[in-house]
Amino acid sequence: MSLKSSLFAALAATALGTPALAQEIHILDTYARSASPVAKTGAAFMMIENIGDADDRLVGVSSPAAQKVELHTHLEENGVMKMMHVEDGFAIGAGETLIMQRGGAHVMFMGLTQGFEPGKSIPLTLTFETSGDITVEVPVDLTRKPGEGHGHGSGN
Repeated sequence: MSLKSSLFAALAATALGTPALAQEIHILDTYARSASPVAKTGAAFMMIENIGDADDRLVGVSSPAAQKVELHTHLEENGVMKMMHVEDGFAIGAGETLIMQRGGAHVMFMGLTQGFEPGKSIPLTLTFETSGDITVEVPVDLTRKPGEGHGHGSGN
């Protein structure tokens, strides 16, 4: 390979790798909960900050803690709140924060393979359209009240 070809290949690799390096996603204030340690379903909540200069999208989730893990939200229909799977995921614009909280966007665990026991953590992989996979350990907190955390003074 000539010097010119080598230099071109190096520049191309650098240019193609730049968007992933420029994209920065931070996962903050995570917690998971279920109705009880023996429940068959659970949910996870968090803040996802996109501090990069490009938009991204949370497109999927997975965890060995459940047979099925999905992105969900709540939608009001005829005065009744219904939970629904969000197949297209959640957009997170550059400089924006997605707040996943009770009554809104959240990660839904169905068919738990292990109980959500206080003091334990649940492994969770978040898949982003641009940033790829980010794996976090989500602490179980069965006592946290709605509105605590996510910038509301919980200290987490």
